Amino acid sequence: MTQPLMPKATAVWLVENTSLTFDQIADYCGLHVLEVKGIADGDVAQGIKGMDPVTTGQLTRAEIERCQKNPATRLMAAESKYKVPPVQPRKGPRYTPVSRRQDRPDAIAWLIRNHPELTDTQIAKLVGTTKPTIESIRERTHWNSANIKPVDPVTLGLSTQIELDAAVQKAAKKVDRERRKAQKEAGGTETLLPAAETTAPVHATIAAPEREEEREERKSYDADSVFAKLKDVKIEEDDEE
Repeated sequence: MTQPLMPKATAVWLVENTSLTFDQIADYCGLHVLEVKGIADGDVAQGIKGMDPVTTGQLTRAEIERCQKNPATRLMAAESKYKVPPVQPRKGPRYTPVSRRQDRPDAIAWLIRNHPELTDTQIAKLVGTTKPTIESIRERTHWNSANIKPVDPVTLGLSTQIELDAAVQKAAKKVDRERRKAQKEAGGTETLLPAAETTAPVHATIAAPEREEEREERKSYDADSVFAKLKDVKIEEDDEE
């Protein structure tokens, strides 16, 4: 299904002007349901003006009314009169308009704080900046460090949510691969402990074999002592009589 041209602005309008559920709006706009809930609570997309998808020909009023009656249904985009060519994946750093360039430090600070797994190259591509700028913000040596406040780059319009999610997933997979590789290398270098440390001394676990002469002598000694005791008991009984 084709997503609206401005997903967040469209979601803002749908939240404010319809009774559609968060799931329906999230599905149509290609957003996470929690992000739509954040829009309704005023925590996300602050300052973004809603865009009416009906006036732009992306939705019909009848489609909105149909989905409002049944929360289980999903919005179907209206067929566009114009064929928009598919967007080719962008290569290289993003071009940031002059009016938005002062917002880049805030976006960089947000990415560094919330997604430390992202590399400097990924951050540079997302917001259209340079590695020295990223390093200065991370080390707090930027000339305007005192006024930098972390702000979501998607909210600032410097990146789309899809691009941000893709970069985060790619970085997370790379971190997981490196972690598994390190664990594998660490496991390969481990060695078994010496046998002297893991086994008990022989004399502590296995008794020396008993010689046949000693066994016979012990048996005879035991028998004599038993009969001697029985004899003493009998004598004592006779004396009592």
